[in-house]
Amino acid sequence: MLINLINSSMQKRTILSISTLSLLGLLSACSSSSSTSQDDRYQMKNDRAPQSAPDVSKVEDAHPKYEPYSRQGNKRTYTVRGKSYTVMPSAKDFSQSGYASWYGSKFHGHLTSNGETYDMYSMSAAHKTLPLPSYVKVTNEANNKQVIVRVNDRGPFHEGRIIDLSYAAAYKLDMLGSGTAKVNIETIHIESPESMALDELKDDSVHIIQVVASKDQVRINVLAKELEAKYKVPASVESANGFYRLLLGPIGQSYLANKLLLQIKQDGYPQSYLRAPTKK
Repeated sequence: MLINLINSSMQKRTILSISTLSLLGLLSACSSSSSTSQDDRYQMKNDRAPQSAPDVSKVEDAHPKYEPYSRQGNKRTYTVRGKSYTVMPSAKDFSQSGYASWYGSKFHGHLTSNGETYDMYSMSAAHKTLPLPSYVKVTNEANNKQVIVRVNDRGPFHEGRIIDLSYAAAYKLDMLGSGTAKVNIETIHIESPESMALDELKDDSVHIIQVVASKDQVRINVLAKELEAKYKVPASVESANGFYRLLLGPIGQSYLANKLLLQIKQDGYPQSYLRAPTKK
């Protein structure tokens, strides 16, 4: 009987010790997680260009439209690295000159300041004080090349830089090699849904979505039939330099084209993009 009581007591102590150690381990893990630097969520230590990027030369500029400012990312004032910034109440009639930089693979797939997912192949950008989202025309002063981007993120938080551009936007401005460029930015502000509707009525261009490119002609032809049936939009296959490109369109309005593009990306084709529009 005495031996049984001793064994029972030892078992209880063992269970208690294991439970205590497990609890301490859990608390330690939580403490470590809470103290982890925000930058640790990124897989890369330093940013870089994508290793095998799609052809972004034909990626269409962002299409300015009326959008209510997002609830997230528009806090009136915020502080980064000890410096405070005040977000503007409106993007109307704003212009600025200074240096642009760009950001790529390190941030690709992570959340932007307004809760969207950063896509370095889209025409997007980050700005410290413009309300999110805003539309901005960016001009490279060295070569007069221009792009229109949608601002959905905060940054850049480096002295002397006014805007951070996506990889695609930087490519079209021919500033990837230098890393920065002297630019002028001007907002394109649409006041209301009514004014946006009037602009849509004036849209006389057609839009083509390039979904995917492959050297496998059979696969592309099969996929073209599948997507044509799924989205009820004409599909075609374009051949060039040994590649077969699956195209959807023409689509008559930029609003409808952008809506379909978003759906296609969500359906598993994230590198899809709008080609430059052509007139009807």
